[in-house]
Amino acid sequence: MKICTIQKNNEFSLGLYHNEKLIDIAEALHDHPKAGIPKTVDELCKDFRGSLSLIQDYLNSLKDLEPYQLSEEHSSFGPVVSNPEKIICVGLNYRRHADETGATYPEVPILFNKFNNTLTGHKHEIVIPDVTKQLDYEVELAIVIGKTAKQVSEDEALDYVFGYTVANDLSARDLQMKTPQWLLGKTCDDFNPIGPYLVTSDEIDDPQSLSLQTTVNGEIRQDSNTSDMIFSCKEIISHISHHFTLKPGDVILTGTPEGVVLGLPKEERVYLQEGDSVSVSIEKVGTLTNTFIKE
Repeated sequence: MKICTIQKNNEFSLGLYHNEKLIDIAEALHDHPKAGIPKTVDELCKDFRGSLSLIQDYLNSLKDLEPYQLSEEHSSFGPVVSNPEKIICVGLNYRRHADETGATYPEVPILFNKFNNTLTGHKHEIVIPDVTKQLDYEVELAIVIGKTAKQVSEDEALDYVFGYTVANDLSARDLQMKTPQWLLGKTCDDFNPIGPYLVTSDEIDDPQSLSLQTTVNGEIRQDSNTSDMIFSCKEIISHISHHFTLKPGDVILTGTPEGVVLGLPKEERVYLQEGDSVSVSIEKVGTLTNTFIKE
C-alpha cells in the first residue's frame, strides 16, 4: 500500500491509495466520522497493521469516494513522516561511494542523526542557507519503523519495518568537514526532504535489490542499486536496536551511493545552485523532487 502526508494550510493529514485512487482520509472522516481511524501518518505508525485493515474496511463501507479523491499533480505533500522520535542516518554505506571519496569501508555502521527541523516534503522549495557554498545531494532509501525494536536479530529485523520511502540527505560539505562530527552540515532547515510516499513493507520483497537514481535539472548524477550497501537494512536495524530502542515512526536513512558532488575531482565539483531542480528516485518506492532557492 502507498501512504502519504497531505499538507493543507500547514496542517498534515493522511492520504493513501485505495483502488488505485489517492484518498484524503481526514476529509472522509470529516463527513463520515468513525472512531479508531488514524488521521495522520504519525498516528498510523503506532499500530499500522491493525489500522490499515480498519482503514480499508472503512473506505469499503463508503458509497462514494469521489469527493475525497486527490489529484497527485495538484496536491501539496508534507514529509511522509512528520514527527518521528528519531531520525538516524548511516554514513559511507555503499562500497562505490566509499571508493569515490577515498574512504575505507567501515567495520560497523557509521551513525549520525538529523532532527525534525530538517523534514520537508515533495515539491517544496528548499532554501540554500548563506552559511554554505557546497550543498550536495544524496539519494537514500529510508526505513520507517513500525513497532518497538530492542535487541532484535538480523533474521527478525525486517519484521519491524512499517515501510520504505525516499529521502534526500542534503549535506553542506563545507560545514560537514569543519569538524570530525558531521552534524552541522546535515541539520540545516529542510535538509531532509522525504516522501512523497511510504510503501508498506509487504510491497517490497527485497530492499537490497532496488535501483536508486538522482537527477539534477534532468541530468543523471547518481545511478546505483541497494545491493551495493555495505550493511544491509536488516543489519542496520539489528545493530541500532542493540544500542538503543527503535520506536514506531522512527526513520533510518540507509546511506547514499556513488555520484555525489563530493566524489568528483575538486576542479569538477559544481554544488547545488539557486534554481536547481533535484529528483531522487527509488525503484518501487517513488520519486521525490525539490527546487532550490536562495535566502
